[in-house]
Amino acid sequence: MNHKCPVCGYPKLMEVPRTRAGGGSYEICPSCGFQFGVSDDDRGFTYEQWRKKWRAAGMKWSSARKPPVDWDPQAQLKTITRSEK
Repeated sequence: MNHKCPVCGYPKLMEVPRTRAGGGSYEICPSCGFQFGVSDDDRGFTYEQWRKKWRAAGMKWSSARKPPVDWDPQAQLKTITRSEK
């Protein structure tokens, strides 16, 4: 099952970013590089702060593997709802 990254809108995370109990999945979003449970809990970034940082750096693909051919970071960002911001 695919899950959406609440930071950048990438639609194909393998795990739910945060459990119902609140713990992070430790998955790293291949699009924006946010690691749930580390970037937020350990390093103190909010989703909005990381999103701004990623956008300011040019919205580059974060993973060492190649992005999907249809990867469009601007379209992804448009899928983020007001409650996720």
